[in-house]
Amino acid sequence: MAEKTIVEDIDRSLYDFRYDEDDAYKVDEGLTSAIVRQISEEKNDPEWMRDFRLASLEKYNQIPIPDWGPSIMGLNMNNIVTYVRPNTDRMHAKWDEVPDDIKNTFERLGIPQAERESLAGVGAQYDSELVYHNVKDEVAAQGVIYTDLESALHSEHADMIREHFMKLVPPTDHKFAALHGAVWSGGSFVYVPPGVSVEIPLQSYFRLNAPGAGQFEHTLIIVDKGAYLHFIEGCSAPKYNVANLHAGCVELFVGEDATLRYSTIENWSKNMYNLNTKRARVEKGGRVEWISGSFGSHVSYLYPMSILAGEGARAEFTSVTFAGAGQNLDTGTKVVHAAKNTSSYINTRSISKSGGISTFRSAVVVGENASGSKSAVSCESLMIDDISRSDTVPAMDIRTADCDVGHEAKIGRISDDTVFYLMSRGMSEEDARALIVSGFADNVGKELPLEYAVEMNNLIRLEMKGSIG
Repeated sequence: MAEKTIVEDIDRSLYDFRYDEDDAYKVDEGLTSAIVRQISEEKNDPEWMRDFRLASLEKYNQIPIPDWGPSIMGLNMNNIVTYVRPNTDRMHAKWDEVPDDIKNTFERLGIPQAERESLAGVGAQYDSELVYHNVKDEVAAQGVIYTDLESALHSEHADMIREHFMKLVPPTDHKFAALHGAVWSGGSFVYVPPGVSVEIPLQSYFRLNAPGAGQFEHTLIIVDKGAYLHFIEGCSAPKYNVANLHAGCVELFVGEDATLRYSTIENWSKNMYNLNTKRARVEKGGRVEWISGSFGSHVSYLYPMSILAGEGARAEFTSVTFAGAGQNLDTGTKVVHAAKNTSSYINTRSISKSGGISTFRSAVVVGENASGSKSAVSCESLMIDDISRSDTVPAMDIRTADCDVGHEAKIGRISDDTVFYLMSRGMSEEDARALIVSGFADNVGKELPLEYAVEMNNLIRLEMKGSIG
């Protein structure tokens, strides 16, 4: 029997609805070479990908479980189903063709509406498969490729996929990268040609419906020389009393003088182990911008990494993390300055309440050849009560004297005087505290498109309910 995990008892009805399982296909629980071969056969993998999966499984069995972060003892891979195909026989390009229960899920989450109003293209993943994918004609006419990764693997883009797949995040990187390499399924492939600017965002949304399952989508984005893209990732899952696992992978290749903004709102339920890996490589004069909001999951290990490989490359990382009861969120970022005159700016906010634990880890590496580089790290923590915890663990590895690197950290509590002032102006105590927290997290909100900033503030208000007393 699967171990129970702590589940927050606040009202998350917008996200916690679920449908009875009516899966067309799922593999057995656990992780064996037979299951990996079964997934590979189901995917009709080319031979090299099947071999890649099996080699990754070997690495997974060899690499130990991390022992330096939050405990993941409640995660037993023998109880995790690594592949669940939803009740649809194919991916759809027309929304009306998607099965009703899946369609209703995304309708309730606002995906089709968001597509119609503000997105250049949308991919929707349900459990282990993309069930819907569409891109606007005018974007496709620019030569932009936006499709599911598995279709790309069987198309004229196959060589490009093979050249880049898990090159930034090799299976040898850590145990759950190896797991991903063995059982990955679904995800998106984006290619933006040289000089093309995609003026409105693309989005992928991942929904995990099945209890006791894992989701292992792979996102691969290549933004070529002088191009621009804003990509938005959203994810959620209903609440169960058994452990679910998310071990996706994001690989971003940012070309010379190109810019990629990658925004994420993660709202996994409180039984989720979120062990996701994200990494970007930025060439000369290029820029990567990470905007991240982490609100859900029981345990998170999440540290997007930027490799500044070309002279003048830049990285910005802006995030907010909210840890409530039963949550231990270990998040942060890593930047490697590997060329001259590179720069990075890290600006984070972490909030903890009701005994939640929030840990921020940063690592800034400035190599011997990175003279003239600059990096600034600013992290602020807010604790709502006296039973919560917030820690900052900065690391700096500086190999040249010709650089400018700084770090600052602040930690504090909500001011009773500020709460009293807002209450004197007619606000309830709950609304006053929620407003203060929303303002504290504004560094992320102002970077998001309007509808996602609204979602983030709604999540903050949702998390703040019941936090008084």
